[in-house]
This record gives sequence, structure tokens and C-alpha cells, in this order.
Amino acid sequence: MTSATAPRALVTGGEGELGTALAAELGSRGFEVLSPGRGELDVADEGSVAAYFESRVDGRIELLVNNAGLRRDAPLAAMAEPDWDEVLGVNLRGAFLCARQAFRIFVRQRGGHVVNIGSLSGSRGAAGQANYAASKAGLVALTQSLAREGGRRGVRANCVLPGWMETKFTHGVPAAVRGRALDMHALGRFNTPAEAARFIGFLHAEMRAVSGQVFQLDSRV
Repeated sequence: MTSATAPRALVTGGEGELGTALAAELGSRGFEVLSPGRGELDVADEGSVAAYFESRVDGRIELLVNNAGLRRDAPLAAMAEPDWDEVLGVNLRGAFLCARQAFRIFVRQRGGHVVNIGSLSGSRGAAGQANYAASKAGLVALTQSLAREGGRRGVRANCVLPGWMETKFTHGVPAAVRGRALDMHALGRFNTPAEAARFIGFLHAEMRAVSGQVFQLDSRV
């Protein structure tokens, strides 16, 4: 399959471990993968998103994975407004801006798929993560709304919760917090970026009748 005819996927937050794993998995499935980091695509900036879609996506895309994410953890009483705004700006507004651009293409071509990378924090609201939890809860509602809007035109939207992974994103979390998180897992192990990427590849390619769903990939019960 040549690059001119290969399906195209855009994975935001492409410089992180999950973004890298997604690029490898989707590439193995025959995709042409665009996986920009923040320096190339700032998802929270409307102008950056519009310019990237015009110059790189260029009207052809089958899969959008809203993977770009940010944490600025702090107790609510100590949380600065810029940290609230930045987390919501990247995690939720960024997903909206990218999905809006992709949806215009998906509706025209009567097909496409948005996968939003969520978190269990969006339904359980961990202490010290009011901004992060709110942004991830919003992603679930956004996913379901997109699924309803796009369904009649063959456009899907799903939300995947990869679970706690040992990545740069969780680096620096206190050992006690990590230990408590691990204790919540019935299997006593964390997920990996490669495992999450394989599921997303399977979800897109093999589960064509599935939309509007939230998939938790770890063993927390």
C-alpha cells in the first residue's frame, strides 16, 4: 500500500510513550501516521490546529486519536487558575478543536473515527486532580455527543482509558501514590503503552459497529 492510498491517522501528543506506541501500532496496520508533538501542533491553540490540518492533514484523514494530555496536580485550595485553564485547554479544548476539524472531513467523506484518550479520574475524581478529572469527565460527554452527531454519517467516536502506565506522564509521582494505585489493580500490574495501542488499533479496525463507548483497559475494580 503506497502512502498516497494508505489510510491516514493523526495522533496528537505524539512525543509521549503512548503516542509513540500508537504510531508504531497504526503504522504496522498500514496507516500513514501523523504524530506531532506540541512544538508542531499545539492542540490548545485554535490557529495552530487550523494551520496543521490545512498543511499536513490536507483534507484526508480516517482516524484521529486525541492523545495530547497535561497534568498540573494540586489541592483545590492551592490550585492556581492558570493551571486549571492550561489543563482544561489541552485535555478538553484541544480535543474539541481537533475533533471539530476532523469531523468536517469525516462528514464529507461519510466515515471516520475519533478516539479520545480518557482517564479513570474522569469518573472517580482523584484528590488533588480537580482540573485533570474535570477535563477527562468532559471527554466522556464529548465522545458520546460526537457519536450521536456522527452516527448517521458513518462517523464513530469512542473513549479509551489506558490506565496507569509507567511513562514520563506519571514520572515524579510519589512512591506512596504509585503504590496505592497499584494496590487498586486486581491483577497487581499496570498497563503498558504497547498494550493500549494494540487495543486502539483493534477497536478501529475490527469493531466497526462500536461507537459512543468508554473502554477501561486496566484491572481496577
